[in-house]
Amino acid sequence: QVQLAESGGGLVQPGGSLMLSCVASGEILQLHDMFWYRQAPGKQRELVAKISYEGNPNYADAVKGRFTISRDNAANTIQLWGSSLMPEDTAVYICYARVTTTAFKTLNAWGQGTLVTVSS
Repeated sequence: QVQLAESGGGLVQPGGSLMLSCVASGEILQLHDMFWYRQAPGKQRELVAKISYEGNPNYADAVKGRFTISRDNAANTIQLWGSSLMPEDTAVYICYARVTTTAFKTLNAWGQGTLVTVSS
């Protein structure tokens, strides 16, 4: 079994910054590509950023130039750094990973999400 635990959400003022963390634990042999998604109230879940095992990132147009995704494979952790936050960034941010377990099974692992609210 693999668990993803996000942290770092909260209330942020417009123009402010965030730093979210996602720590994977459990029967992990290797974490492959990892992703940050977000889901705004009443909206469909959307991809924010992805990062390969080697550290190559991709970003949604809505956050490109403002957000940075990173990973620390030794710590089984990814982070999301955001700046110049806008009200439309308000969402539950969710960590997702493709994982190979120590039993050599390939799984889709989802975190429970952390809420970021951008408001004055």
